[in-house]
Amino acid sequence: MIVYNLKCKNGHEFEGWFASMAAYDEQVAGGKLICPMCNSHKVEKAIMAPAVSGAKKMTLNTDEIHKMRKVMSGIRKKVLEEGENVGRRFPEEARAIHNGNAEERQIYGEASMTEVKELIDEGVEVAPLPPDLDEVAN
Repeated sequence: MIVYNLKCKNGHEFEGWFASMAAYDEQVAGGKLICPMCNSHKVEKAIMAPAVSGAKKMTLNTDEIHKMRKVMSGIRKKVLEEGENVGRRFPEEARAIHNGNAEERQIYGEASMTEVKELIDEGVEVAPLPPDLDEVAN
C-alpha cells in the first residue's frame, strides 16, 4: 500500500491510497482520480515531505481536522451513493471484476483482513471505506 499527497487543479489537497505506484499511474491515465471536494478530474501528486526518523510529532489544528473530516465524509458519501453494496460477497466480486469475469463497476462491502491482504497480493485495488464520522462522534 502506498499513500500519496494529491492536489487538484483548484488547489485542494488530500491523500490517496493505492495498492502500488502502478495502480496510481493506471488511475491517473484512466481519469479515475477525482477531488473529493470539487469533483475535479485534474489531480496530480503534491509535494511530499519524506518521513524522517526522530522528526517532531505533527499536530493538527482545528481547521485541518475539520478539512480531513470533510474529505473523509465526502469519500464515504460518494462510495455509498455511486457504489453497489455487495456485502460479504465483496472479495469474490472484486476478484471477478479484476479478472474480467464480472461487469466493471464500483462496489463496496465486507472483507476480513486476510481477504483484503489476499486481494492486494493478487493486484486487486481495494481500500477501506472511511468511517461515518458523525456516527463515531455520537
